[in-house]
Amino acid sequence: MAAELNRPRRVRIATRKSPLALWQAEHAAVMLSARCPDLVPDLVPMTTRGDQILDRSLAEFGGKGLFLKELEHAILEGRADLAVHSLKDVPATLPDGLCLACFLPREDHRDLWLSADGLPVGEMPDGSRVGTSSLRRQSQLLAMHHGLEIVAVRGNVQTRLEHLDDGRVDALVLAAAGLKRLGLSPPNCRVLDGPEFLPAPGQGVIAIECRADDHRLIQQLESIACPDTTMAVRAERAVVQALGGDCRMPLAALARLGGEDMALHARLASPDGQTLIDAVVEGSAGQAESLGQQAADLLIERGGQSILDGLEPARGS
Repeated sequence: MAAELNRPRRVRIATRKSPLALWQAEHAAVMLSARCPDLVPDLVPMTTRGDQILDRSLAEFGGKGLFLKELEHAILEGRADLAVHSLKDVPATLPDGLCLACFLPREDHRDLWLSADGLPVGEMPDGSRVGTSSLRRQSQLLAMHHGLEIVAVRGNVQTRLEHLDDGRVDALVLAAAGLKRLGLSPPNCRVLDGPEFLPAPGQGVIAIECRADDHRLIQQLESIACPDTTMAVRAERAVVQALGGDCRMPLAALARLGGEDMALHARLASPDGQTLIDAVVEGSAGQAESLGQQAADLLIERGGQSILDGLEPARGS
């Protein structure tokens, strides 16, 4: 048995084919190899349905989970051992037999505003076209400037930047973490930060998913996990779970740690930006899920259910 445990194991890593997804998978593979020399990572690039549907908002057609399904099927069918995801794309409820075994250290959680003329959100002319396919970003932008026209822009980071470069949109909102990981520094970037603009739950975090019964691999993955990131995302994802587990909703959440304490700020907004409902809770970091539930309860008490009831169900999910 000891010889079996020490035998090098090939670990097949399912990943999307976008440059950012491949960077994240390779980053996880390097970390895992360094901590667990008996593992031999092997990337398995795949195309997902989310990558194929580029003419519609994800909120209209099944949510961000469309980026995961093919990768998850590969794990369950034994064609891959694990998958590497951007955590903000992962629904709160996973398929039976799978688990999130590891959260890597968080990158910058913030969004960036990129405008062709370098203007901030509030100074954009009425009718300016802003590219984003996120209801969370849309709602907060419209709350800041109700005269913007939101245009669904899909595709990888480079494709979205091309929309700005060729004038199809006047501005974009992109995650700071993705640009940093790709080494991109576009001109005219402005940070969108709290309390005015909050990120998606789990934004900036790389998550690793595997079979729940692969106990040896789970133990190895735990060796590269970040404890502080894990506590923060447990709270943020608990808000999503309590509100229905749907990452299509216009929900923002950010947990911050201070020693053994945690402060969680969650926001539920109407897609038109007319209604923003906030909840801020504080407590012990060891009670992360409880804080997430408390924040969700406050959002509902303050009128959040009407926002959730008004969201159109996704088609084809």
